[in-house]
Amino acid sequence: MSCNLRNHLFLLLTVFVSLTGGLVSCSQYSTKPISKGYHNLNAHFNAYVIARDQIDLAEQTLFKTRQENYSHLLPILLPIDSMRIQSVKPQLDDAIKKASLIPERHQNSKWLDNAYVLIGRARLLKQDLPNAIEVFKYVNTKGSDENDKHTALVGLMRAYVETSDFTNALNVAEYLRTQPLDKNNTRDFYLTKAYLHERQGEYITAVGILEATFPVLKKNEATARLHLIAGQLYDLIGQPAKAVDHYRQVLKSQPTYDLSFYANLFAIQSNGLTGDQKKMAQSAETFDNMLNDRKNTDLKDKIYFTMGLLEARSGRIDQAIKYYSQSIQAAGVNKEQVPYTYLEIGKLYFEKKTDYSKAKVYYDSALTLLPKQSPEYTALLNRKNTLDEFVQYKTTIRTDDSLLHMAQMDPAALDKLLNKVIDQQDKEAKDQALAAQKATELASKGGPASVAGATNSNLQPSERWVLYNPVALSQGRQEFSVRWGNRLLEDNWRRSNKEASESIANVNSPINGSVPANAVNPNAPLQPQLDTPTATTATTGLVAGQKTRKDAMMAKIPFTIEAQTQANQRIENALYKLGKLYKFQLNQPADAIPTFEQLLTRYPNTLQKPEVYYLLHLSNDQLSKSSAWKDKLVTEYPNSSYARLIGRLAATAPTTNSEAQAQKTYTAIYELYKDNKSTEALAQAETALSSLAGTQLEDKLALLRVMLLGKVKSVDEYRQALADFVRDYPASQLVPRAKEMQIAADQTTAKRK
Repeated sequence: MSCNLRNHLFLLLTVFVSLTGGLVSCSQYSTKPISKGYHNLNAHFNAYVIARDQIDLAEQTLFKTRQENYSHLLPILLPIDSMRIQSVKPQLDDAIKKASLIPERHQNSKWLDNAYVLIGRARLLKQDLPNAIEVFKYVNTKGSDENDKHTALVGLMRAYVETSDFTNALNVAEYLRTQPLDKNNTRDFYLTKAYLHERQGEYITAVGILEATFPVLKKNEATARLHLIAGQLYDLIGQPAKAVDHYRQVLKSQPTYDLSFYANLFAIQSNGLTGDQKKMAQSAETFDNMLNDRKNTDLKDKIYFTMGLLEARSGRIDQAIKYYSQSIQAAGVNKEQVPYTYLEIGKLYFEKKTDYSKAKVYYDSALTLLPKQSPEYTALLNRKNTLDEFVQYKTTIRTDDSLLHMAQMDPAALDKLLNKVIDQQDKEAKDQALAAQKATELASKGGPASVAGATNSNLQPSERWVLYNPVALSQGRQEFSVRWGNRLLEDNWRRSNKEASESIANVNSPINGSVPANAVNPNAPLQPQLDTPTATTATTGLVAGQKTRKDAMMAKIPFTIEAQTQANQRIENALYKLGKLYKFQLNQPADAIPTFEQLLTRYPNTLQKPEVYYLLHLSNDQLSKSSAWKDKLVTEYPNSSYARLIGRLAATAPTTNSEAQAQKTYTAIYELYKDNKSTEALAQAETALSSLAGTQLEDKLALLRVMLLGKVKSVDEYRQALADFVRDYPASQLVPRAKEMQIAADQTTAKRK
């Protein structure tokens, strides 16, 4: 073999060995420089950059398409929303797939920790919170780069906040607070911690952290939004001057039009809180400019709402309600602001005007439109239920009073009154029909809005058809419920006896006869008979319909003694419950006092008299007014549970001597009980009970008294005394024994029946 050939073969062999060694050294588990360089290059450009850009784009898309509710405090970080995430879910899935290539193929790459962080971010956005938490924990435990571990911990804190695990989130925050964070991690840590405190309602801490964050933020839309939130937070903690400063910063941070609009609007509201009369005077001109700006056509409801808010803060309640009403009219198809406007009107009627009937109507309308996840929903629902009771009791008193008055009227005067009521009902029905027709005509002409929009926006409330007027709808529901109770939507819903109802319907069918429709349904519009469409028939039907309606009204008037007794019982019960509603749920002792006094005046023998005396004493005491109700209670009902309750309230801490005397008194009464001297023992127990108030033997003597009542008095008095004991001594160890006695008493009563 020639020398040249041998040289060529040696060269080829050398190249082959070099290439083979290079490829072998590119294993993802190798620590050699060539291998690490190869995997770093592939991991960075073929996986990490693509996954990072997709996640960044998804976050930008979510930010740009966010739906903000400016009626509430905005969240510092956008909450994770499973519905909105659907539009970017494919990007996030692909990002997870790309980032996963690095731990699968490039274990020796320096981008390994970064890849896991990206996977955690994507899972966090997808609301896969358990897996996101696990990934972030893994990076913190196994990661090699300190900055990447800090990034993972910030993500972990955010994931804990989203799961409302605030304890663990605070633990992570406390650890990060001691670490040397780089610029990006410092920014993200501050924002996440501010978000954590905002979610917990700790607004002072949240805004303080935000203040520390602004120096490291660029001027852009996201920063403008954060300045707006800082202003809202300062408003909530009662620092309107600082709030105004941040609203001004919004305008200097490249805001969107919406952000600048609300910044101006909120600044006006905050100026109203500062009491600066000069700035408040400038607000009127600002409002005019905003209302005349064509760019604000869809935002006029917000402007009117703010005008109403300022008027309410200035104490001009009627003007505030007027502006709030204009806000509702200007809403058009945009209903986002409307429920909160109804809520504000309801608050004014409730808190300022104490007109609870009107407040209930507006609260009903607010609840109809308010999202159930809204923070105000539960509190508003509770208040609405209270007002439902209020309106029910007031309506019962007013209705039964009117019916009792009509029962005493002269027949001719009563007949005239009923005719007047029927005429008024017909007029109201006609007005509603005309309003409906007007609304339909506006819509059919192709006006500026749809049917709903036209009827709600272009008509005054009094002109709207009832089905497009939430306030009128609420009033209608209320009146229907009071008159008819809860009824199913079905044929002959007025009838309590379905079989009788069906038989009447059969008799009045066209097969069996030709009775006018309102003979079955007195309130149905009159329908002319098809076979005899004459004026005489129509007139006859009208007279018959009016007579049927009048007969239905007459049937409700309590002419008999029994019916009058039932009406008075309803009024007595309503007055009693209304007084308690004023006292406890509405916290209006000034209204509770005349209500209870009216109850005692009209029904002096009411069974609730001891409790009413007690509540009158508490109500007057709450108003720092002197009264004789305590003395009347102790004098007239010395052994009632309410007299004993007053004794306990007035009792000082018992001394050793008083405890010893109590033991002596109890022993003497108990000996009489064992000797079957029940009458004498009961008399002594009732006399001694008030003197034992506050001692350790009070509940024992009270139960002994109940047992003596069972021997001396009737079963009903015994059962009532047991119920009083359970109510008055809920913490007593004798309550289980008292409940056993209640069961035995109930069984005895049932056997006798």
